[in-house]
Amino acid sequence: MASFLMPDRPKRSRRLLTLAIALGLGLASGALGTTSPASARTTAEAPDHSSVAGYVGSAADTGDKAFLDAVLKSVAKRQAYRPSLKVVTVYYNASRAPSFRSQISSAASIWNSSVSNVKLQATSGSADFAYYEGNDPRGSYASTNGHGRGYIFLDYAQNRRYDSTRVTAHETGHVLGLPDHYSGPCSELMSGGGPGPSCTNPYPNSTERARVNQLWVNGLAKAIAQLNKTG
Repeated sequence: MASFLMPDRPKRSRRLLTLAIALGLGLASGALGTTSPASARTTAEAPDHSSVAGYVGSAADTGDKAFLDAVLKSVAKRQAYRPSLKVVTVYYNASRAPSFRSQISSAASIWNSSVSNVKLQATSGSADFAYYEGNDPRGSYASTNGHGRGYIFLDYAQNRRYDSTRVTAHETGHVLGLPDHYSGPCSELMSGGGPGPSCTNPYPNSTERARVNQLWVNGLAKAIAQLNKTG
């Protein structure tokens, strides 16, 4: 799993994930610091090491490709009969992260004003990915359930230490296909926690914006082609 920092730590073993991943399923969320998905993650195993990307962790951990593939697959199933669509809309559900409603909205607005080939749109129903909140020693991260769906987990403690909008925008960058790059400067959003807690920049730089546009140009057509191959 890739996270926001780069602490030295042993390789994680697979463990039970207590977060209800399937979008559309109800999951009780409490106020900040109370009930969290961490208390309900008993239904599925943790994703493979390669399918998780985050805000604190090792630069060798990359889950951006897995998350991008999962979101593309979800979008393709939803819009399979519109292969000529130029701007892809990716729907997210933030109802399970009420404490971060403002940060999630800001992150979506930042990305929507930064790129042109993909747009993020809030929904209260079925979505391409979802946000959750709670306590997790791994910090905040983005992950997939291995079935064409994904979620972003926002950790309370980490969002108190680091700028919360930057954390949220960084994790959302994984949804759009960007990898972690902890050695980058504060001006680089995907440098995550590398520059330290004093870094509050929530905006992607020109290189990151160009990369997302490149990944999503004709993205839906590519996703449908991939979906047809994999079934």
